[in-house]
Amino acid sequence: MSADYYELLGVQRDATAEQIKKAYRRMAMKVHPDVAPDPDSAEKFKQVQEAYEVLSDPQKRAVYDRGGDPMGSGYSGMGGFGGFGGGAGGFQGGFDFTNLVDAMFGAQTSRGPRSRVRRGQDALVRQQLTLAEAAFGVTKPLVVDTAVVCPTCTGKGSEDGSEPTTCATCDGHGDITTVQRSFLGDIRTSQPCPTCRGYGSTIRNPCGECSGEGRVRHKRTINVKIPAGVNTGNRIHLEANGEVGPGGGPAGDLYVELVVAQHEVFTRDGDNLEMVVRIPMTAAALGTTVHIQTLEAERDDSDPGDRSVEVEIPSGIQSGTRIAMGGRGVPRLRQGGRGDLGITFLVQTPTKLDDEQRDLLRRLAELRDETSVSPTVSKKDKGFFGRMKEAFGG
Repeated sequence: MSADYYELLGVQRDATAEQIKKAYRRMAMKVHPDVAPDPDSAEKFKQVQEAYEVLSDPQKRAVYDRGGDPMGSGYSGMGGFGGFGGGAGGFQGGFDFTNLVDAMFGAQTSRGPRSRVRRGQDALVRQQLTLAEAAFGVTKPLVVDTAVVCPTCTGKGSEDGSEPTTCATCDGHGDITTVQRSFLGDIRTSQPCPTCRGYGSTIRNPCGECSGEGRVRHKRTINVKIPAGVNTGNRIHLEANGEVGPGGGPAGDLYVELVVAQHEVFTRDGDNLEMVVRIPMTAAALGTTVHIQTLEAERDDSDPGDRSVEVEIPSGIQSGTRIAMGGRGVPRLRQGGRGDLGITFLVQTPTKLDDEQRDLLRRLAELRDETSVSPTVSKKDKGFFGRMKEAFGG
């Protein structure tokens, strides 16, 4: 032998099969006649191919390492194989181009039969919630239209329950190989068997209910437990509640995405609830106590004492003032405690007055020396205007 196979591939003598394969890919792409401009590229490629053929075969490699002839009587040294001529146009036979493609790109000449039993796909559904349901948690029935195991064949896909038989076209391999001649030799390509669709077996008497799929569409109802404090966009993961796989395979997972509807009174801000209460001008001036209905009033199981809260309004309260009631907001998801209930008060000025009311207000203005008013311009209060905008639906 005029050259060392290990030296040709650039690997150590104790290289693993994977290292040899990677080295062959690298060298083959480097010296291939269609890539390398050297006039002796065909000979170099032939030598690299020969080295890989020996070192990738454990038995041939063992013979070679002992100093024997790994190619048997057909071996003629590094001078080459009888089927190769000189130059790129001289590749006439004996070279399986598939081996080169496999080694260079990791392709498989045979995929093998596909399993009829496969895991089902995950499913995503959306569930509408009221603000109270999202805040305090609820268990809701959810109707899902998904794939379930066929009740007729119990997933086997056969009408009589028999097992699939080996495909006669591909002999159970699941794919068929075609060979095309080219200037590089035989090019082999594999594709799924058209008879069995790559399964390697056929069902003689498919189930009439599922057409051999082993599953059918069906609506079913599941109860979804929704924790307190969820919000729009949160997802609940229900393992193995998705679609049953082909052949009655294991079910995928079900994800329930929550969508919380807007409330007529309350607005959610993180863990806080915000609301706007309008009070008359006289109550704002004199101060008063009001009873505010809380979100708990929409819960059937709530304590009657939690359904309203008493709020003390100090005299002289200004429009836009916010009073926070601690612990009356939304429970914190997977945490302790609750947010606040923020109440923003808007002072309403009367628009319709009778003569007596007008006289009283005029007398009040005289007593307060407010018959002639000079406006006082103050700096913007972003919080105030933000709350005003929210109060009027801006």
